[in-house]
Amino acid sequence: MNNLVANGLCIRPLVLADAGALAQAAVESLDTLGLWMPWCDERFGLAEAEQWVQVCVAELAARTAYSMGIFAEDDGAYIGSIGINHINRQHNFANLGFWVRAAWQNQGVARRAVPMMADFGLDVLGLDRIEIVIAEHNLASRRVAEAVGARFEGILAKRVALRGAPTAAAMYSLTRDSGEIITMPTSTTP
Repeated sequence: MNNLVANGLCIRPLVLADAGALAQAAVESLDTLGLWMPWCDERFGLAEAEQWVQVCVAELAARTAYSMGIFAEDDGAYIGSIGINHINRQHNFANLGFWVRAAWQNQGVARRAVPMMADFGLDVLGLDRIEIVIAEHNLASRRVAEAVGARFEGILAKRVALRGAPTAAAMYSLTRDSGEIITMPTSTTP
């Protein structure tokens, strides 16, 4: 996969050398990210980050998921992660998930990154539909989905698990033909 570069961001596949920055970002973000991402707790360290990067590399090679890092275009700082996963080729849709480390939150990073990754899913992977499933009370992520023009489709009972408990989730969708996705110009680099 080529890097997606635009709007001050570079979305690219994770490599093992990114594991330290990923672990640091998780520790830094316990108070915000930890509320919504069950893996983000005080036990997530370098070994867990390395293991996750290895999973991402394997899934990318198999084309079963596209879990990427979000980096600053200018200095390469690790900002967060974004990915397309749960790909259903029978019905041609997938899930898009994202998170931004605490130091970069409230700076429009997700609002810039989500359209870049959605364009990749719709145009390069040829998906017809991308779903963004967000825990009902995760208002920051729901605002991102709404800001990029995702269509709100409702609240789904017991759709996600948080800390082992079934939790309601808001369902949003992006499709190319309905015109709701805000497309931002992107460039790709090898």
